[in-house]
Amino acid sequence: MSQSDQVHTSETSRSAVPRPGHLPPVEDLVACPTCDALYQLPDVPKGSRARCLRCHTVLTAPRDGAMTRIVMLAGTSVILMLAAIFFPFLELTAAGITQRSSIMDVVLVFADGPFVGLAIAVGALIVILPLARFLALIYVLAPMAFGWRPAREAVPVFRLAERMKPWSMAEIFIVGVAVALIKVAGLAHLSLGPAFWAFVALVLITAVKDTFMCRLTIWKTLEQRSQ
Repeated sequence: MSQSDQVHTSETSRSAVPRPGHLPPVEDLVACPTCDALYQLPDVPKGSRARCLRCHTVLTAPRDGAMTRIVMLAGTSVILMLAAIFFPFLELTAAGITQRSSIMDVVLVFADGPFVGLAIAVGALIVILPLARFLALIYVLAPMAFGWRPAREAVPVFRLAERMKPWSMAEIFIVGVAVALIKVAGLAHLSLGPAFWAFVALVLITAVKDTFMCRLTIWKTLEQRSQ
């Protein structure tokens, strides 16, 4: 860590480098998730942001009431996911024949023959993992949002939720569906079902939820309230 590496907040610029000859404990250091620069973060007030001076990645951005909002948005996402699973996704009419399909039909279409592994992967990536991540966030954050101690095994559950994030591909699925609908629109009459709009709302709410989530603040809160 060079002498010029400092953490910049939206209000002030504070040195994140220890004094010469003084090395802080390893647990007090934070690595930038983009460039791996090490910082000893100051106390960042709520509403401010601490950025890496090397790559300008946001290191922490605490917000007042963020955990409550995340829990509410995650709960809404669970309801939308269940609606997207059980309601019709789209209806296709061609040559007088109407075919309705749901998300489960998309998964089960590969269930026969040698593509059963693909069916499992599709179901896991667009349904199971996103739903499991929403439930994990509710389990971890809901007690702390009420000011209580963290739930039992909250730390490994939150770590698991973070590991599932790159594999939760609901937004990629909806983009792929949109591209496919554009190609099929000229061949048949398409009607979008309630599950399609529920899935679109799910993707948008997930994006909003991620803007409220400051992972470093959550880890610090877990550590403080677990003592």
